[in-house]
This record gives sequence, structure tokens and C-alpha cells, in this order.
Amino acid sequence: MKTITIATEWIKLQDLLKFAGLVETGGEAKELIQAGQVQVGGEVCLQRGKKIRPGDDVLFNGDHYTVGYED
Repeated sequence: MKTITIATEWIKLQDLLKFAGLVETGGEAKELIQAGQVQVGGEVCLQRGKKIRPGDDVLFNGDHYTVGYED
């Protein structure tokens, strides 16, 4: 599992994918999320604005990611 570090309380799912460099554009993130290609907490998430908080598990392209706070 890879950890993505943020400095805020939460991050939107589509922004997380962009911030982590998993997609190049917000449009690409939107398409992949709406196509059911992303899971949050083990369930497919179709909400691109879903708030991802530290400790949440995101599955994308067979890799697990979690969010942590910046030190």
C-alpha cells in the first residue's frame, strides 16, 4: 500500500488521483471514476467529489493507496 500525504483535512477523490500523479487531467479522473474503475473502502465509488480522509483505502489500477497527514 502506498501512502499519499496531504496537508488538509480531506481531498476529493478526483483531486487525489491527480495529486498522486495517477492521471494527467481532471477529465481523465472523472471518466475513470464514473466508469467504476476506482474503489474506496472496498466498494466501487462513482462520486468524483467523494471526500477522502486519512486512513481511507483507495484501489486504482490494482494498487492500494491510503492518505496520511503531512508532518
